[in-house]
Formats: sequence, structure tokens, C-alpha cells
Amino acid sequence: MPKQTADDIRQTITTIIIESLEAGGLPAWRKPWASDPNGLGLATSLSTGKPYRGINQLILQVLAIKNGYQSKWFGTFNQIKQAGSMVKKGEKSIKVVLWKPISRERTNEKGEEIEDKFMMMRQFSIFSIEQATGLEQFRIGYAQPSHTIFERFEAMDRLVAAIGIDLREGGNKAFYSPGGDYVQMPLRGQFESSETYYQTLAHEMIHWSEKRIGFDRANEDNAYALGELVAELGASFLLAELGLPASENDNHAAYLDHWLQAMKGDTKFIFRAAATASKAVDFLLSHVRTSEEQPVSETVGTP
Repeated sequence: MPKQTADDIRQTITTIIIESLEAGGLPAWRKPWASDPNGLGLATSLSTGKPYRGINQLILQVLAIKNGYQSKWFGTFNQIKQAGSMVKKGEKSIKVVLWKPISRERTNEKGEEIEDKFMMMRQFSIFSIEQATGLEQFRIGYAQPSHTIFERFEAMDRLVAAIGIDLREGGNKAFYSPGGDYVQMPLRGQFESSETYYQTLAHEMIHWSEKRIGFDRANEDNAYALGELVAELGASFLLAELGLPASENDNHAAYLDHWLQAMKGDTKFIFRAAATASKAVDFLLSHVRTSEEQPVSETVGTP
């Protein structure tokens, strides 16, 4: 049997996905990693263990994103001290508000003694636990799924190192930041398997390569859907060519079906996305291929 070329591999993957889409009955896509219990969801009080409310929640969410805080835990200077830690020198506090019930006696117009009740707003200062020393039990990565045995896929790790992607780990989201030009991933131990970690990483790496191959989806119809199709196909192509097997709970076809539905079921559109994905994969692999291994001309066929 003749050896399959990269073009053959990509065409096979594309065909399988299209056949899955046409057959229907795909499962819903699901997130393949567990949210870290200390990850930034609702900003939470260190002393009460309850989320902050109202305007305080908004203030803390905005400042956490701005300052890059990944933990959801916040506390006053004294609360942090009581937890056995200290605020780092030079750290600035965050001002939040407390509505405190006030009750006082007064005489009304009839000369009767009555009780006045009202709320008084007071401001107080808190800190993210990431502005303090220690407190590891409140940080990202302290609690990890014990059942996950993470196996490193050396070919993918070498590729990431060769490319020099700014890869950041922590938090509960996987994404590529165009403004910061970096890839953010949850911690490896949060994933249900090493395969799903690398599938997610490959997806974000394709997004990272978009501007580097001249793919400007802003000028495309259904720009967001097209970008996700390109990223998911590219991830499938990349991992197949590096030799990483798909996980048992593969999300590719279901994920693609979601975006194809957004494009009114135009399944032919997948071939255009596949051609762009192939270009992205070739760009990524060019960092580890020798000149003899570089593809001369590889395209995914169109119907």
C-alpha cells in the first residue's frame, strides 16, 4: 500500500467529517476540561466563602481581567493576615462598597418616638489573594483531577517550542488573544485526558497562525464561523500528521456541525475552510520540517 501523503490524510479527515454531518445525530459539543474550583468565576470573599454582590462583583471582575488575576478569592488586609499570609509590599488595594443597615430613634411630627431604618454606603479596601504571599490552597492549580494521568506528546511539545508561541497556562478558558498575541490554556491537569489537551491546544495554535498566513477573516462572510471551522479542521490535520490519536470522546464533527448550522447548512463551505486549514498547518510544521520535507503543493480537493 502506498504511503499516505499529508494531502491524503487531510482529504480523508475532511471526508469523514462531511459524512458524519450528512448522517446527522451528532452529540452536542462539550468542554473537555474541568473548571478549576479556584478559577475566576464569581469573585468570592475569603472570609465568608460567598460571592460578592451587585456593583462589587462588576468592579472585581473588570479589575481581575485588567490585572490578570486568575483566582476568584479576595479579602481585606486583615482577612488575608488571619489566613496566615501577608499582602505583598507595594500592592494597591481595590475599593469596594458595603451597604450597612443603620437604625436610629427620632421624633416624628406628632412628637412620637419612632425607629428610622436606612442603608448607609461605606467604602472598604480588599486585595486579590494573588497580591499576597502563600495561600496556595486558593490559587489556580491547587485542586486538580486526581484521575488524570497526563502523558506528554513530545512531537507537539517540540513543535510549540520550535515555533516560540507565547503559551500561558491557568484559568478556565482556552483562547488565542490577538491583542496580546498569546495562547491561553487551562492547566494540563484540568483536562480529562492528554489527547483532549493537545486537541484544544492545536485548535488555538491554528488561530495563532491566521494572521501569519494572511488569513483575514474580517473580510469574509460568516467570519466567526469560518474561523472556527478553519481552527478545528487545522487541529485535526495537525495532530493526525504528528501521529497523535484522536480521543475516544472526539468533539470535532459535533463542533463543526454547530458552525455549519450557523452557515445555514452550507457543507461545501467546509472545503474552503479545509484549504485554509491546510495552509495554517503547513506554516506551523515548517518550523520543524527540513527543506526536503516541505510540501511543494498541497490542497484539499473541492467537490
